[in-house]
Amino acid sequence: MPAKEALQEISKQLIKASNLHKQQSKRVKAISNKNYAKGGGVRKPKMPTGKGMKRPTKSGAGMTDKGIKAYRAANPGSKLKGAVTGNVKKGSKAAKRRKSYCARSAGQMKKFPKAAKDPNSRMRQARKRWKC
Repeated sequence: MPAKEALQEISKQLIKASNLHKQQSKRVKAISNKNYAKGGGVRKPKMPTGKGMKRPTKSGAGMTDKGIKAYRAANPGSKLKGAVTGNVKKGSKAAKRRKSYCARSAGQMKKFPKAAKDPNSRMRQARKRWKC
């Protein structure tokens, strides 16, 4: 009899562990459905996808003012700004943003040589618009 009781006790523990596992898997599934990105549970920013949100390639790629406003509305606390396209003073904040963008996009040119060779690619058109 003691062996039978021990088996029943083990069976109860296994059922309890199984139920706990089911609860945990439901929680994990709920978290993964919340649009989390890879690497530490950081939320992916929501990109606007309406008409007039992105500039056509021929007019310099990038986001329009309407698209930037939509992005900020969808992502509260965002500091997204438009392209620096005008003439700027050396050393100004805008000049530093331009220099930073040009440096980052130069890295993209190396990473995607096919797009870098195509003068009509969105990358090349955006760099042209930023005056890189």
